[in-house]
Amino acid sequence: MGRSRVADAMEDTQLGMGAQLLAHAHELLPHSPAGELKFLAERLTEALQDALRVAHSRGLRLDRLD
Repeated sequence: MGRSRVADAMEDTQLGMGAQLLAHAHELLPHSPAGELKFLAERLTEALQDALRVAHSRGLRLDRLD
């Protein structure tokens, strides 16, 4: 599998996990105790970091194509 396919697969996985986490957040937020909110905030932060990493990586790849 080429590098771009591996990157695409990783991106799909990370975005899928982020979507699942966001759906969970929508269910959890209205009735959450503080400990669960902290855990959720930590996971959402990790998902955002992954999404930004993917976006940055894509930008670097696109720059190389120009």
